[in-house]
Amino acid sequence: MLKRTGETLSDAGNDGWWTVHRGDSPIVATAIHDGHGLRTEIRALAALTDGERLREEDPFTAYVIEDIANRVIVHRSRFEVDLNRARDGAVYVDPSQAWGLSVWRDALPQALQQGSLVLHDEYYRMLRSMLLSIERRHGSFVVLDVHSYNHRRDGPDATPTDPQAAPEINIGTHSMDRARWAGVLDALTDALRRFEFRGRRFDVRENVAFQGRGEQTRFIHEHFPQTGCAIAIEFKKFFMDEWSGEPDFEVLDALRALMASTVPDLVKALDQRR
Repeated sequence: MLKRTGETLSDAGNDGWWTVHRGDSPIVATAIHDGHGLRTEIRALAALTDGERLREEDPFTAYVIEDIANRVIVHRSRFEVDLNRARDGAVYVDPSQAWGLSVWRDALPQALQQGSLVLHDEYYRMLRSMLLSIERRHGSFVVLDVHSYNHRRDGPDATPTDPQAAPEINIGTHSMDRARWAGVLDALTDALRRFEFRGRRFDVRENVAFQGRGEQTRFIHEHFPQTGCAIAIEFKKFFMDEWSGEPDFEVLDALRALMASTVPDLVKALDQRR
């Protein structure tokens, strides 16, 4: 969890898996790549520095969703297990799976790989149980699958990615039945686009930098095809320096307010479908 004092991240210790907050709402938000923690036996084999790992994680996404009543915040790093990939590719064992990075000093033993996959199995069991409960209570629900992405991959002083290919907010809808959920998606997009910050509105586009092909949205649409709408939201890392890890809290506070502002419109859109 992000702390305002000292502007640091906590990995919730080596034992924490995730934190679940449950409220009486059909809107859920997740930050499954926010985590930075590694269990002790995995950390000992890691070839990457904390800074190198942080650059490919999604720090501060937990902060952005803090005002959503139903939220899940994962504390383990995607470098231990990537919950947004299918189980057979959720542990990075080859640089091709991890942006060309050599994650481990030596080949990761099978026993440790299987230990990491326990988190993948248990996460999706937990998520399905949570969503079943929300489905029973509200009939249908929306999951906002919140991530972030780099746009200065060539270095801190290099030219950033062309904004035409890198919207500030990218909405991914690949696995969604778009016709079924068009009203919900339109409500979210409109809410994101009308929010004003520093005298302007954010650049919000669909399926540009990313298409929402992650495992979590796919899983939700498979298991809740009639009642669950999962939308991947990728924030470009304009809220931080992706090389130093320094956050801009003025931007983060705006994004937190932005996410909270979408809830009434999403609830209304779900009600209109009944």
